[in-house]
Order: sequence, then C-alpha cells, then structure tokens
Amino acid sequence: MSDNLKSLSDAGVSIWLDDLSRERLETGNLADLIKNSHVVGVTTNPSIFAAALADGERYDEQVRELAAEGADVDRTVFMLTTRDVRQACDQLMESFEASGGVDGRVSIEVAPDLAHDEAATIASAQELRDEVDRPNVLIKIPATTEGAPAITTTIGNGISVNVTLIFGLERYRHVMEAYVSGLEKARDAGQDLSRIRSVASFFVSRVDTEIDKRLDEIGGHDDLKGKAGVANARLAYREFEKFFAGERWEALAAAGAHKQRPLWASTGVKNPDYRDTMYVDDLVVADTVNTMPEKTLDAVRDHSDIQGDQVTNHYDDAEQVMAALADAGIDYDDVIDTLEREGVEKFEKSWTELLETVQGQLDQAKG
Repeated sequence: MSDNLKSLSDAGVSIWLDDLSRERLETGNLADLIKNSHVVGVTTNPSIFAAALADGERYDEQVRELAAEGADVDRTVFMLTTRDVRQACDQLMESFEASGGVDGRVSIEVAPDLAHDEAATIASAQELRDEVDRPNVLIKIPATTEGAPAITTTIGNGISVNVTLIFGLERYRHVMEAYVSGLEKARDAGQDLSRIRSVASFFVSRVDTEIDKRLDEIGGHDDLKGKAGVANARLAYREFEKFFAGERWEALAAAGAHKQRPLWASTGVKNPDYRDTMYVDDLVVADTVNTMPEKTLDAVRDHSDIQGDQVTNHYDDAEQVMAALADAGIDYDDVIDTLEREGVEKFEKSWTELLETVQGQLDQAKG
C-alpha cells in the first residue's frame, strides 16, 4: 500500500480513477488498483471510451454479436459502454457497501450531443440507469443551462448523478441549487433520499490552460501562471460549505439527504513545467473526490506531498490570486464561457470519434 495514497484517503479525499476499459476489467488491473491503490471509484467520458474501443480487441466478440442482431451504431455504443460500466460497478460493489454508498461509484455519461436537450437528457439518464442496473452507478449530466432542469428531474426520479463540466463559481451554485431542488422533488414524491448520491465535477487544469494562454497574450505576468485552477477550486469549496448549511439543507439532511460532494476533475497536469501532483496536493480537503488518470495516480503514489487540508485555510490566498488576474486584464466570466463551450464541443468531438470507430467495427463484422 502506498503511504501517500493512504494519507490522501485518510484526509477525506476519495480516490477515483479517470479511466475504464474492458482490458482493465478483464486483466484484473482495476481490481488491483482497488485492492492496492485506494481506488474507490471510476469516472468515464466519451474520450475514454473512444480510446478503449479504438485500441482494444476485447470488444470484437460483442460487436459481432450486436452486428448479427442488426444493431445500429448508437445501440452498439450503448451496449458496449453499459457492459463495461456494469462490470466496473460489480468490481467496486464491496467499496460501495463498505462506505455506505459514499464511494464504489462508476460514472457513465449521457451522449454529449444531448447537452442542450433537456427532455432527451432526462430520458437518456433513465435508460442508462436501467441498463446498467446497479445501485452504484452515477449518470453524468453536463452543467449546461439546459442541464440544470434535467439534473433536478433526474435526481427527483431517484437517480444518482455526477454533474460534469463545471468551470465557474456561478454555474457551480446553479448546480447545487438544481441538486437540492431535485432532492425536494424526490422527498415530495416519497423517494428514499438516503439512496440518492451526487458529485459535482469541477474542472481544474483546463482553467490554468486557458488563463495561462491569455496571460501569455497580455505579457508580463508569469508569476500568475498556474495559480488560477487551484484558486478557483478552493473558492468553489467555500461555496460548497456555504450552500450545504442553513434551514433548507438541514430539513433535507433530517430526511436522509447527503451533500453533493465536490469532485476535482481534469487533475492531470497539462503543463510539464508544473508539479505533476499539484492538482492533488493543493486540493486536499475532506468530503471531496479527486478523479485522476493513472499517470497522476502513479505520481501521487511515488512522490506526492500530502499535508492535510490545503483548502479551507487558503480562501484569502485564492481571492488574492483571482483579484490579481482581474487586475492583469483576465476576464473571468469570458474564460468560463469559453471553457464551457469548448468543453461540450470536445466531448461532442470525442463522441463522434467513438461512433466512427464503432461504425467501422460494425461494418467489418458484417463482412
């Protein structure tokens, strides 16, 4: 067991792996990470599945079976990905039960091209939940304007949700509001609130990438590079602390509701000049999830520096960073708008690549 990973877990951070493939499932790789690396959850996205299906021959047999049944590409992708997620849920079931449902979670995302279609997102979330058919699945819904009512309805239907593609503080507040409104709907409909869980995936490294690029265009502010992502996330955690307090929340908590934990996403460092564990070391705080690619997990195991809570005692520092960026000419709202738009576009592109890969495999299977 890695002392660094144990220290991170002991500090209240749930370690989730940001990757999944049938190879990981069938070779015992995921089981090994669960056993020896404190991994207690898995997140997926279209990019991850596109890579897994492009590189792995382990999907060929199922593709041939689906081709013989006459399945189209959308149905084939649905069946391939839900099978992987179901198997991962099974491998994490012990973690799920041991944590009382806090962890042991596996996320699967509604199709990105539904991001701006509320009704289709709600229907897709239900279909994915029903097909995976495991209590520890999380349905990922993007935090678009149209996503908020879909989140509320899905939570209200008793489905656990991972809200993804959150970059800014205002959007994050809307996400928490959507979650709590959903819990109130669920309570009024007689749902068991204790069975509903949610995380809010707040993206970190992409904020630095965008702001660093703008600082380069402005010139003369190298001292501010690589600071926005952590500062923004720290201020998000302050919003989390504020929101899940007071009479409205206490009434839901008394009915069995759980807080929607912040999940630090996009925690692989994009700039090689930065510490490769900075988005882990600098965001240690209780009641959070850090989902990381295996490369980052390995780096944390090898040379991370876990020093306990690095968030709640740094709110003033975070405010100073954001104020300095504004003084330097960085338009925060424009940065967030750009990241939200590009985030959906990137996932849509990955989804298209996934469909193209699977269509090629279907064509080959048909002869």
